[in-house]
Amino acid sequence: MSIPDFQTLMLPVLRIAATGEVKISDVVENLADEFALSAEDRSHLLPSGKQTTFANRVHWAKSYLGKAGLVELTKRAHFLITEQGRQVLAASPERLDIKYLNRFPSFQQFREGEGDSENGDTASSPAADMLTTLTPDEAMRKAHRQLEAALADELMQRIRSGTPAFFESLVVRLLVGMGYGGSVADISKALVGGTGDGGVDGVIDQDPLGLDRIYVQAKRYADGNTVGASAIRDFFGSLDRFKATKGLFVTASTFSSSARDTAGQLSKRIVLIDGDQLTRLMIRHGIGCRIEETLYLKKVDEEFFE
Repeated sequence: MSIPDFQTLMLPVLRIAATGEVKISDVVENLADEFALSAEDRSHLLPSGKQTTFANRVHWAKSYLGKAGLVELTKRAHFLITEQGRQVLAASPERLDIKYLNRFPSFQQFREGEGDSENGDTASSPAADMLTTLTPDEAMRKAHRQLEAALADELMQRIRSGTPAFFESLVVRLLVGMGYGGSVADISKALVGGTGDGGVDGVIDQDPLGLDRIYVQAKRYADGNTVGASAIRDFFGSLDRFKATKGLFVTASTFSSSARDTAGQLSKRIVLIDGDQLTRLMIRHGIGCRIEETLYLKKVDEEFFE
């Protein structure tokens, strides 16, 4: 039989997740057996040559179930069904697909974040649910936005499943990746978080000579736990104790409007980076992710034909 599309795999993936915490690679093997895939189908690779087509589709099925809140990541490469997922199975649906998942607010929010204005479509692949009026290059760019939206969501899940110490290290690695840190080779030397840190988690040089420094506060915070104005004022006090003139406050959640207003009114320059901006910067600078495949869009060189 042919390789099933990712929407066909959603319900089987959810059923396996209901058996307990599962590893995604094991799910791929189990479903390959369940669908009686041939050796050729099992080994068929994506154009990048780095992943099989079937494994890719299982990953997408799991990812979309996660966007709808039906499964959740537990640790690296493992996931588990949620209570909401169990309720869905209890209703004995014949099939799960994008149209079905659109009934869940979290999935609707994810689709809006992708820039997709159509609801209820039944696309057969993550990049196929596009407006038919799009030109091929527009469709490719939209697919790229969808992939980055999914990647950003995956990065945030990994961040929130890590430790506070890992988050502090991640922020410093990002700053180094952005060109700060001067000649810092050992990330640990820039980390100062812990008992007696004075309210600062990291100190990093702004320039190669170390003539100026950036003081960093990294608060992981769970989704919905908004950073308020009081946290900004506390950080301002910490900067004062270090005689610092500028600081960077990074969180995996969001800042309240009063927190942003407070940061703008204080006498020291404090830059705020929330979870959305953090994942965008990570993707842009290759922190926690890597290039899987490069596509080139080419057009006619008009000067050549002049």
